[in-house]
Amino acid sequence: MTILCVRFQLPPMYEAALPGLLGLLEEFTPVVEALPPDRALVDLRGAERYFGRSAVELASVIRVRALALHGVDCVIGAGPGPMLARMALREARPGVTCAVPDAPDAIAEFLAERPVAALPGVGAATARTLSEYGLDTLGRVATAPLSTLQRLVGAKAGRELHEKANGVDRGRVVPNAVSRSLATERRFERDELHRDRHRRALLSATEELGARLRALDKVCGTLALTVRYADRSATTRSRTLREPTAHTAALTRAAYDMYEALGLQRARVRAIALRAEGLGPAEQASYQLTFDPVDEKVRRIEEVADRARAKFGPRAVMPGALAA
Repeated sequence: MTILCVRFQLPPMYEAALPGLLGLLEEFTPVVEALPPDRALVDLRGAERYFGRSAVELASVIRVRALALHGVDCVIGAGPGPMLARMALREARPGVTCAVPDAPDAIAEFLAERPVAALPGVGAATARTLSEYGLDTLGRVATAPLSTLQRLVGAKAGRELHEKANGVDRGRVVPNAVSRSLATERRFERDELHRDRHRRALLSATEELGARLRALDKVCGTLALTVRYADRSATTRSRTLREPTAHTAALTRAAYDMYEALGLQRARVRAIALRAEGLGPAEQASYQLTFDPVDEKVRRIEEVADRARAKFGPRAVMPGALAA
């Protein structure tokens, strides 16, 4: 096995530590793909030869260094490819790396009894369709005729599903790949009716998203809001921003506008989620000058607050509405 999937056990609201942890991984290999907010894929093919250690042994070193240098524990899955490493991660626990051997028989045994939904890229709808035809485990999918799978889920998807269920992993680790989105969610202890608490959750979410975007030197072009209700239904709305931004105030205004447009009347809300989409490099983003001294002051304060959070922790500076 040569690929690791690492999940850092970061405290809530502290995902801005991810770039530093990625730097730790890059001390072993330059082939590191960030999976914000808390994961990364690591290709150790060259590192195994260079250090004279197996991927599992290097995983133990990575865990110790993450704890010693950053105070962050991690959970690690290892496999011959990215797909199997991701699946192994689900079986791993702190202190013990879950590894899928390279041997075809061992891969088939690892996959056989797992539900089809455990396969990366298989959504709930596809899993439900396959289960209706008795293909509820990867072992059964692997032995099903290719033509049957293609009739059920389509020609291309059926072929990919058949290959993955048989342990064929064509994925690769793409170093410095741009993340397509960042997401965060705020769950309420009980179904929440009060709109002020809804808005407080939105403010907390946009504060987190803004800090994470700035820490990664990214801006987002679209913001999506999902409101989950007590009956397990959900409403999703998205909005393209006037200009790509990582500015918390702009994200908060967009989130509030989408929330108000829903017109909720004493809705019992279970959770509120925000997703920043269309990410791009901050240095390539355009910024419309406003000549507004208030806006410039807010942005300068934001920069100072980011530096304070990086030094003293994520709760060092926060809006007064979130301090209670």
